[in-house]
Amino acid sequence: MTMFKKIEIWIVGLIVLFFILIIILVSGVLRDAYLGINQTPIFLRKNLEIVAEIPKNIYHVTQFFFNRNAPPKLQKHKDKKRFQKYIPYKRNALLVLPRYDHSISRSVVDIVDLNDFKVIHTYRHDIAAMNDQILITKKFSDIHRDNNQTRFLYFHPLIFEDGSLISIYGPLYKIDLCSNLQWIKYEKKFHHSLTIDHDGNIWIPGYMDPKSKYIEKHLNIQNEDSIIKINTEGKILYEKSVFEILIKNKLLDDNIFKQGIDPLHLNSIEPALSDTEYWKKGDVFLSLRNQSKIIHYRPGTDQVISNITGPFAQQHDIQIISDQEIAIFNNNNFVVDNEYSQIIIYNFETHKFRTLFNDQLGKNNFKTYTQGLSHIFKDNALMVEEQEHGRILLFNNEGEKEWEFVNKDKNGYIGEVSWSRVIEDETFIKLFKSSVESKKCIN
Repeated sequence: MTMFKKIEIWIVGLIVLFFILIIILVSGVLRDAYLGINQTPIFLRKNLEIVAEIPKNIYHVTQFFFNRNAPPKLQKHKDKKRFQKYIPYKRNALLVLPRYDHSISRSVVDIVDLNDFKVIHTYRHDIAAMNDQILITKKFSDIHRDNNQTRFLYFHPLIFEDGSLISIYGPLYKIDLCSNLQWIKYEKKFHHSLTIDHDGNIWIPGYMDPKSKYIEKHLNIQNEDSIIKINTEGKILYEKSVFEILIKNKLLDDNIFKQGIDPLHLNSIEPALSDTEYWKKGDVFLSLRNQSKIIHYRPGTDQVISNITGPFAQQHDIQIISDQEIAIFNNNNFVVDNEYSQIIIYNFETHKFRTLFNDQLGKNNFKTYTQGLSHIFKDNALMVEEQEHGRILLFNNEGEKEWEFVNKDKNGYIGEVSWSRVIEDETFIKLFKSSVESKKCIN
């Protein structure tokens, strides 16, 4: 039969060589696109990006029809204890801990007293009932698939003195102390983080919908990030496109529109709560992951005060830690020398960077490529969240490991933690504990 006809070895060799060269070419173009170097022809980058998206798209299609599984069970710290205290120390603080519990196949939010690491309250509201309230539109057509109760994650929950909680998962929602849904806002998509400003309003990253005139002609841009300010009832008080901010402040050129579908990727907004020599109350610091930039922006005048780049790559969380310094959670996703994530301190007076407890983070094999955050306490202790691996570490102000938490359930399975939060305000803590003690919830 002709199908079994012999083929010359040199022809086979040429075919193998051809495919090796194709693999090298494709790898080089995709690396160029991923790093934003953009020195290869745009038609090659765009077409190969589409091809590279095929496995992800196939995965999402199969998820839609066949799979409503929980997030994965994590493996990196499977040999560690759930909680290990190394140094006896009491802290009058609360840890707001959103975590996935595989033993009950759902996400919960524990409020942990850091004096003894005991859980004083847990939130777990009815996810299915909340989803049923959402008007099924194109933008939220994936809510029932990707955020059913088995897959849903609480993200960076914000609690209040009366015990109510606001969080995000695309829509924005509020539940009371007993986990009853109070309201849900789904007119636009919110994402990543929530932070309170000096007026008690909340800043949240979101997506412009419809897209603004600044990028409407750039069909390859999927997400137009915006900064959004809401009140505690979910009313939008302010919204601004990050593209518009950068364009008006002459910090954006046309190359940005060639850097994939999500070239900015806003993941954290940190509002200034007081005036200092280097910022004003009401200013905000924006973390742009895919540009590896921190933007100091003044909404009142539509002015970028500082455009900060430095020894950090694809960073996330920002925290103001003094009247002249900010802390940056550096995921440290450089091409080289990226083994561990870092905490970078930037000083506005000296314009210099320094690392915090870098050796300790390295010794503890601390690395998360995506997500992650840090909190520097009033006494300069450091807490870091390794989101991808379900672990939180606390180092005292001498760099000694105070405790380590791995989000293991009763069966020993490790689930994700999704942007925890520390509260040190003593008045708030007393009022919150009083609300918990006085309110009897029916489970």
